[in-house]
Amino acid sequence: MHPALDRLQPYPFERLARLHQGVTPKAGLTQISLSIGEPKHAAPPQVVQALIDSLDALGTYPATAGLPEFRRAAAGWLERRYGLGGALDPASMLLPVNGTREALFAFAQAVIDPAAGSLVAMPNPFYQIYEGAALLAGATPYFLDTTASNDFVPDLAAVPDEVWRRCALLYLCSPGNPTGAVLDEAYMARAIELADRFDFVIAADECYGDIYLDEAAPPAGFLGACHRLGRNRFERVVVFHSLSKRSSVPGLRSGFVAGDPAILARFGLYRTYHGCALPVHVQRASIVAWNDDSHTLENRALYRAKFDAVLPILAPVLPMTRPPAGFYLWPDVGFDDETFARELYATQNVVVLPGSYLAREGRAGNPGRHRVRISLVAGLDECITAAHRIRDYLETRSS
Repeated sequence: MHPALDRLQPYPFERLARLHQGVTPKAGLTQISLSIGEPKHAAPPQVVQALIDSLDALGTYPATAGLPEFRRAAAGWLERRYGLGGALDPASMLLPVNGTREALFAFAQAVIDPAAGSLVAMPNPFYQIYEGAALLAGATPYFLDTTASNDFVPDLAAVPDEVWRRCALLYLCSPGNPTGAVLDEAYMARAIELADRFDFVIAADECYGDIYLDEAAPPAGFLGACHRLGRNRFERVVVFHSLSKRSSVPGLRSGFVAGDPAILARFGLYRTYHGCALPVHVQRASIVAWNDDSHTLENRALYRAKFDAVLPILAPVLPMTRPPAGFYLWPDVGFDDETFARELYATQNVVVLPGSYLAREGRAGNPGRHRVRISLVAGLDECITAAHRIRDYLETRSS
């Protein structure tokens, strides 16, 4: 067996299940799960209908490169969303993938030379796929702590040159999971300059890019930053996008990667052997989703309503600032995060994720310690009920 499999840590939700073992939640309270970033909003009906109408394609093998119509639809959305000046060629600069999770993992296997002793840099806390991808590609993770002191943004300037010289791949996530922090184009330009100087690739996880709270301030994207730098071949940059969050269809497992055509040509070769082509019926439904922006406006309005309702309820016991994007709260609870999650489950039947499960020991300890991730993915009424239960739990605990 691959020896690196022994280095993989349990997934956060496996650890959460173990934390709950032996605990029976208080009777009479329905469970409200706010632990997984799995949107529960209704799927857009036009996307569902397109999927149904496309089931005749079940008898067709999909091509790795995808349907030209899919690539054009995804490229069109990128153009509308990030203003690329027509620079992105759908035929050579975009590939369909089975959601960003699959692609973020596979990308490292294609990019990294396992014999080179490379480092893969990533934010800390982070999406655990980054770490597993690095380990199974024969590389070593290098963690960039994101804390309140640096506004939850990885401090690129704090990384020594000797680390950058060994870096083969830099994962960045904006809007951030779990913090909601957003990178601006000036930050992206600095990351690109480092990639040029030290010869590494940037994998920009932008799967939350269409979930933001201010309609006048959509988060920047790496392809837009490249375009405004005059880098219309998007050298060293590949972005990852998905319909899971944007269109509330996590079960569709549909996304795409886009960027540097030289990298994507090699990644496309890898994917041909990997056998992960996106099914035709999924592509057809995805075309409808990428061509429509109106449902994303409605989606953002639902998340905005939840933040508006939940934050005032929690403010007296769990003060926190509203994140600019994403659908997570990332509060400092003031004591052990596992204790918080276990007691909240036991007394209120509300499920949240201990923040330490999303991070590793960094320069000053685990940056997720004493924090929890609260995913506002349930319906508005459930989120309000959960907020009242969290408040009741903390008020009872402190009395």
